[in-house]
Amino acid sequence: MLRSLLAGALAAALVAPVVPAAPAAAAPVPRRIDYTGWTSAADFAAGDLQGVVVNRGRLVMETPVATRRYARQQYDVAQWVSPWRTPGFDLTELIASWDARTPGNSWIEVQVRGRTGGGRTSSWDVLGRWASGDRFIRRTSVPAQGDDLAGVNVDTWRTTARIADWQLRVLLMRGQGAPSPRVDGVGAMSSRLPRVSGVATSAPGSRPRVVLSVPRYSQMVHRGHYPRWGGGGRAWCSPTATSMVLGRYDALPRAGEYGWVPDGHAAPWVDHAARSTYDAAYRGTGNWPFNTAYAATRTEDAFVTRLRNLREARRFIEAGIPLVASVSFGRGELDGAPISSTNGHLLVIVGFTAAGDVIVNDPAARSAARVRRTYARGQFEDAWIPTSGGLVYVIRDLAHPLPHPARHTNW
Repeated sequence: MLRSLLAGALAAALVAPVVPAAPAAAAPVPRRIDYTGWTSAADFAAGDLQGVVVNRGRLVMETPVATRRYARQQYDVAQWVSPWRTPGFDLTELIASWDARTPGNSWIEVQVRGRTGGGRTSSWDVLGRWASGDRFIRRTSVPAQGDDLAGVNVDTWRTTARIADWQLRVLLMRGQGAPSPRVDGVGAMSSRLPRVSGVATSAPGSRPRVVLSVPRYSQMVHRGHYPRWGGGGRAWCSPTATSMVLGRYDALPRAGEYGWVPDGHAAPWVDHAARSTYDAAYRGTGNWPFNTAYAATRTEDAFVTRLRNLREARRFIEAGIPLVASVSFGRGELDGAPISSTNGHLLVIVGFTAAGDVIVNDPAARSAARVRRTYARGQFEDAWIPTSGGLVYVIRDLAHPLPHPARHTNW
């Protein structure tokens, strides 16, 4: 057949004008993603310690360097500033993650600033004011910070200039008579992603079916619960998904921790997770690093990053680590989903079929019995990669080390 086509083309060329060849298709724009974390004594020692010391691999306040008035209270302040990080591309977005403990009236504030290749430095922008509880301060993002080279959209730092490198600052705050907060780790994912409306489906390869054992919880059974923490139901996909992953590691809160939840509430640990991830400024429980910060208080490691495709996701599943993924889709774009469309939704990737389709625990199901779903590989990647940029929560315990990153820099 090929020979016949070539012969016909040659004959046509003898009687028809020469038509210039079509230009070659443009090479795919690379998805630039980098994750950098500081989690050890040596990591922290490489930064600038101002009033803090490294004790057993953790940052704690030693001698305050300032005081601060916040929420009608006075706080001692100390801080740690990371080294500058150069990811090798001009980033457009950055999302931080942290692992901290805030006993008593203590809390932390995480900030970022960037620098252009020409040496212009931005202001420090706040990525979160965070405490594990809500007795003394309200956990919150800080809106309206688009002042110079970047701005903050809830949990995401978005640049307006060509930022070549970035730096984090962690402020430790301690009220009168309170113990110091403790920072076990801090990091950030920076990225520069192509603007695309769809993606070519990644090849699944020849792999057997794999499914992790992950408990199934429905966010919808919490409809109307606690309006002051988002109101349950459709609003609680993120803490419900986070709770499912914690359940895999037997790291859910114990009964005494959610004793304030009335009897009869299904899966009361989800109510606890919603309270523990609520963002007062955003007025919701979907702040990404607030969810991983909550998870990090209960297990070994948790952070926000982006993946490039489902092949990378499968590496985590094969390592025994389920992933909380952020998706959005329109009507008819994700067959079998329990909701017709969404501007943003969190669910848990728990496995893959032999054909490479995605097995998930989708908390939007009306009951726990309907949470397990299978989505077509191409439809899922289209709902995940172009929308959230392939965003995931990585939550794991000591028994499940991260897959070796090989050539990847995003974990």
